[in-house]
Amino acid sequence: MTDVGRWLCCALSLVFPGASASELSHDRVLELRRQGQLLPFEEIISLVTERHPDSRILEVELEEDDGRYLYELEILTATDQVRELELDARTGAVLEDELED
Repeated sequence: MTDVGRWLCCALSLVFPGASASELSHDRVLELRRQGQLLPFEEIISLVTERHPDSRILEVELEEDDGRYLYELEILTATDQVRELELDARTGAVLEDELED
């Protein structure tokens, strides 16, 4: 597993510490990744940095919404704006990109 993969698993385990109906366990995240349901996190980072060069990731969440997996990322842009992005975890499509208040 790459450093980014290990970071993602640690970050997701902080966001999702246990398994319940709305939470994903560490093992479930790895299983989904192996099944191709989640893009490698390196690709998600690349998509975000292409859209917002020199940005820094502040927070990552992986959510399931009606059987669809979504990454929600909070980033700090190079212009010191905080933005929230929502990406389809399987395709990487940007579904939302909003400026935080």
